[in-house]
Amino acid sequence: MQHPAVPELAHTTTRPIHWLAIAAALAAVVAGSAVLQPDAATAAQTGAKAHSRAAKGAPAPAPAPDTASVDFPIACGPVKPVVKKKASGDLDGDGRPETVAVVHCEAGSGTPPDGIYVITRSQTGKPRVVATLVDPKDRLTVSDFTLREGAVTATLLGYSSPDVPRCCPDQEDKAKWQWKDGTFERAAPAEARSV
Repeated sequence: MQHPAVPELAHTTTRPIHWLAIAAALAAVVAGSAVLQPDAATAAQTGAKAHSRAAKGAPAPAPAPDTASVDFPIACGPVKPVVKKKASGDLDGDGRPETVAVVHCEAGSGTPPDGIYVITRSQTGKPRVVATLVDPKDRLTVSDFTLREGAVTATLLGYSSPDVPRCCPDQEDKAKWQWKDGTFERAAPAEARSV
């Protein structure tokens, strides 16, 4: 039998006392975490002050328009339009939320083109489309759609020619719209690039 050059180290052989020490240390950590808790969260909105109507005790503004009862300006023939994505927020700064919806015609297969529509409530309370940001006639598919800080952003996927199969868009464009001077302006788009 050959003896090792290094003597056997104490920590390489576990004994019951080692396990007892580990259990005691773990119990102390658990007990300490139960006693030492962080302060309760107190969320407060910063930035713009509460809307003046709310401050005066007036009723809160109406909720964002629902897409269920909207007649979208999209020609789908015998099939129905489908809301693919939607988001709500105050786009024009009037204190009332608008809804932005990405809509396409219902299809059993394939990739139907999308439209992006801005919906608001009329004076009668019925939701209606007030702007078309992307028309389905442009044959684009919308991805990475967001509504943040009064701006609508989306990635638009398209085709460089009619010969490109409709399953596989070969162009990508980033788009951003914001309300300015009574209309939705599209920011200068980046160059369309191949995917």
